Amino acid sequence: MATLRIRHLGRRRALEAAAALVALALLAWWLLPADDPSPGGRVTFATGVPTGVYERYGALLEQRVRTELPELEMELRPSQGSVENIRRVLSGEADFTIAQADAVAAHLGAGGPDAARLRACARLYDDYIQLVVRADSPVRTAADLAGLRVGVGELESGVRPIARRLLTAAGLDPDRDVTTVHEGIDTMPGMLEGGRLDAFFWSGGLPTGAVQSLAARSDVRLVGLGDLVPALHAQDPVARHYRAAVMPADAYPDVQRGEGVETVAVANLLVTAQRADPDVTAALTRVLIRNRDRIAHEVHAAQRVDLRTAIYTDPLPLHEGARRYYRAVKP
Repeated sequence: MATLRIRHLGRRRALEAAAALVALALLAWWLLPADDPSPGGRVTFATGVPTGVYERYGALLEQRVRTELPELEMELRPSQGSVENIRRVLSGEADFTIAQADAVAAHLGAGGPDAARLRACARLYDDYIQLVVRADSPVRTAADLAGLRVGVGELESGVRPIARRLLTAAGLDPDRDVTTVHEGIDTMPGMLEGGRLDAFFWSGGLPTGAVQSLAARSDVRLVGLGDLVPALHAQDPVARHYRAAVMPADAYPDVQRGEGVETVAVANLLVTAQRADPDVTAALTRVLIRNRDRIAHEVHAAQRVDLRTAIYTDPLPLHEGARRYYRAVKP
């Protein structure tokens, strides 16, 4: 009889343990957030010039897409920058890209072809405008660039229109008072070192790898641009997308030596077109937001990507798929 009681007690405890495990499993399932299904297919992502932040950001995002959306193939294509990226999305050469808010606003304001079809997935990080000269350069302000050879980015880059606006704000005619050189961040640092440029403008997240590398091997200096903000804002409606900003002292420690640099900043947007598949757009936005910290480990500017501010994509409306994602994760 005692033996039967022991066996009965053992079975009961086993059943109770099994029931507890089932309950825990159900609770865990209930508490875990439901994921949208992983979409399939193939998308093209236009990035930027080699060594630029767009190029690195796109590569890191593609790695996360490969891991988290295994049925979706993302092809990266380099470009000159924001202006070309916008054109590629509208022409169908690219499905997604990164572009500066001012470049988007300029395209919309000019009534560019099919501009109304542009949509955004997220506000990303800010680009800081960087005017780089050799340490022994006499250039102390943008006005001192008169008569010099100045790199202003490639013809379809986002930095080119900003550089022209800044030169104008400094009282210079970009076509007559300086010799503008249309090169990208992959070549301008070497040209400055080699004496083929006296200065160059760059618009990028902090730190930009090419500027960082230049600072490590050559004695250079950053010229402040913050005094130009009032004149910049007075130019045209597009200029409202520029804001006064201070480049943190640790952006380029070898150059700044513990001092911030007053400059101008502009937001970057993850851009697509109205035609983009809502499921793909929602999934890509989800991967972007979830992996902010992973991407920021290598692209520090990505630390600025934030769920609370990502929805503020002026001057573009959110794509339907991105809006769906934000609604799903809204607290």
